[in-house]
Amino acid sequence: MGIGIIPLVSTIVSIMFAITVLDQFFARRKPFQLLWAIGFMIYGVSAFTEFYTETYGLNVIMFRLWFFFGAILVAAYLGQGTVYLLLPRHVANILMIILGVFSVYALFRMFSVNITLGAAAHLTDKITVPFDITAITTVLSVYGTTALVGGALYSAWVFWRKKTYSYRVLSNILIAVGALLPAIGGSLLKLGTTRGWQFYSLELSGVLIIFVGFIRTREVFGLYRFPLIHGFKKVEIKPSEKFKKEPEQQINETR
Repeated sequence: MGIGIIPLVSTIVSIMFAITVLDQFFARRKPFQLLWAIGFMIYGVSAFTEFYTETYGLNVIMFRLWFFFGAILVAAYLGQGTVYLLLPRHVANILMIILGVFSVYALFRMFSVNITLGAAAHLTDKITVPFDITAITTVLSVYGTTALVGGALYSAWVFWRKKTYSYRVLSNILIAVGALLPAIGGSLLKLGTTRGWQFYSLELSGVLIIFVGFIRTREVFGLYRFPLIHGFKKVEIKPSEKFKKEPEQQINETR
């Protein structure tokens, strides 16, 4: 298995996190929870293609899946969760429609164009894809990373300035750091200055740090419970809690 063990752990961790955050969505019905759950699931699919390739060898299908989910989608959908957390709903909805259009176009192109692997033996080797796919990848990666990292740092600043929910300052800094690690790894990979195991290690570290940050925040975890054993019913807010401001409300009040 070799270095494939690293993306395998990333796969397991990401899917566990996706299920946990999805359960929080069922309980609280916050759209950013749903987008983050989707983002973690995409992260897991991408990591699985890395594990499969390192274990059984590279093929075109695995490359297409890896590039579509990992390079194109994952940062964008995690970032879109932050967009729903911080921006007005109508703005977030418009951006979600645009992201959906880009996603459908990328799906069509990625699985219809001719891709030649050449002498490549690993997903992390340089493999040529058409310019429009590269352009979409760059746009969505920058959008998602900026939204996730920028949103986390902005939230940390708000909580620090207001001197409320002070422990969430660290939580949001962790989310920002975790989001930067795979982005840095991907950039170094494109430049050819890092190897596969280093990239995989940054991916695993990133998803672990992000989730530690998520666990500490009420924005994501409105309640703590074992996931998916309570059904899909929304949990009603207790009367004593109805007039308490959610952390995201405090963030939005600064705009």
